[in-house]
Amino acid sequence: PGRSRLARERPIRTRSGASRHDDTGKNQSFGGTFASERELGCKPGAGVQPRAAATADGNGIEIAAPQLTPVKLVPFLVSIAFGLVVRFAIPVPAGVTPEGWQLLAIFVSTVAGLVIGPLPVGAWAFAGVTTAVATKTLTFKAAFSAFSLDVIWLVVNAFFLAKGFVKSGLGDRVATYFVKMFGKSSLGLSYGLTVSEGILSPSMPSSTARCGGIYLPIIVSLAKQAGSLPGKTANKLGAFLAQAQLQTTAHLSSISLTGAAQNTLGLVLAANLGHPVANPWITWFKAGIVPGLAGLALTPYIVYKLNPPEIKDTPDAPKVAAKKIEEMGPMKKIEWMVAGTMLLTMLLWIFGDKIGMAGATAAMVGITLQMLGGVLTWQDLLNEKGAWDTLIWFAVLVAMSAQLKEFGLIGALSAKVNAGLTAMNLGWPAVFISLHVAYFLLHYLFASQTAQLAALGSAFLATMIGAGTPPILAALTIPFHTNLFGGMTHYASGQSAVFYGSGYYDMGTTFKIGGIVGVTNLLIWGIVGGFWWKIIGLY
Repeated sequence: PGRSRLARERPIRTRSGASRHDDTGKNQSFGGTFASERELGCKPGAGVQPRAAATADGNGIEIAAPQLTPVKLVPFLVSIAFGLVVRFAIPVPAGVTPEGWQLLAIFVSTVAGLVIGPLPVGAWAFAGVTTAVATKTLTFKAAFSAFSLDVIWLVVNAFFLAKGFVKSGLGDRVATYFVKMFGKSSLGLSYGLTVSEGILSPSMPSSTARCGGIYLPIIVSLAKQAGSLPGKTANKLGAFLAQAQLQTTAHLSSISLTGAAQNTLGLVLAANLGHPVANPWITWFKAGIVPGLAGLALTPYIVYKLNPPEIKDTPDAPKVAAKKIEEMGPMKKIEWMVAGTMLLTMLLWIFGDKIGMAGATAAMVGITLQMLGGVLTWQDLLNEKGAWDTLIWFAVLVAMSAQLKEFGLIGALSAKVNAGLTAMNLGWPAVFISLHVAYFLLHYLFASQTAQLAALGSAFLATMIGAGTPPILAALTIPFHTNLFGGMTHYASGQSAVFYGSGYYDMGTTFKIGGIVGVTNLLIWGIVGGFWWKIIGLY
């Protein structure tokens, strides 16, 4: 008595997640966080005092006050400091324009910020490209030129294909079969995934398509079955499987000429210098198979030691998986639809060069068919935040690195390296090794394997051959190497961007594992490959 209608009917916040009017208990709903005054032990009519930081809407419901989420000051200052040192403390080298050097400073600050995180990755990349345009270092057209690139949209489309794979349940089904066959341990799962990709890789020349369209959704399904989600539970299984698959893809892309799109570019560059490779597919496979198999044997175990999963032994998993497969029953219509569209997409990837269809376009065909068939909705695509976030930061970095080449910076730096090595009058083995080390380190400036090969391949090949390196050895090892650093950074390749976008590991893990495995790859291919290439007569 004496209470207003609002006081009688106002829902009040509680921990339970239930919402109801305070006296009657009627009109209950779930998904809110409210309870009655009586439930909270308050005197009737007294109500519950709202926190000072909250306001109420027209229904008397408390609304949390908006909170500021400013930039992290120390990472921000450190990131900016890197760029300022490059811009003002280091003299501009001869042959480099002031604009090119200024862009390098912005690029260095951007990459530093992506590593130490003053803002989320996409936000910091957006800030970097804004700086480049606002300071007139780049035109708006140049800064956003990469947003029309096929490889960028292939990465984005891979997220959408993965959504259909998971949403339909086909991902769970395939993952369960893998658990049944290899699931006694997490390491066994990794080797099983590696073997299956090895079968597909010669007929799928896009490593981004393989990883994003096929293996990422399988890994996500496996991880979810184990209770491993992005965030706190990522290290249960998902982080290890994602990193292991990313790093082994480097070797799979190197074993066959058609294992990666950029492989043929390396041979074209050698042919342009007057050193064509005879019978290229067989020559490539013969040179790559032994070091490639050595890398595949070692890499999952190395990642296992660097980033050990919390779930290691799963002896009962195959039995549980077999039971689950039985419970799943035959494939459903939606699963067949996803399987059919994915098969068509894969065929378009395989024969795309012959029919003139780019990889991203093939993926778009598959996605469109899934939307027409009802597997995916437009809202599903809009909700794939990882895809849109990756589109922003990956396209920004690719555009910046391309403009560094256009400004002549990459050419000037590579020319200085080449001139220095030539002046030292070293034997060809020393020049060969030194240039490969330099080529490895320079990839931190590139957001694309193909872009680095196109920018530096000819100069490095010419210097190696000029120093006495056997032409076929130089022609094969430069593109081999281009595959090997595909997991060095989150922007090192399309597949690296796809796996990083899954959220199963952070930036620090990316650079740590990527750097260690990258150096290990060089050693495997340098030592094992070196002996093998001697045996088959490459030098």
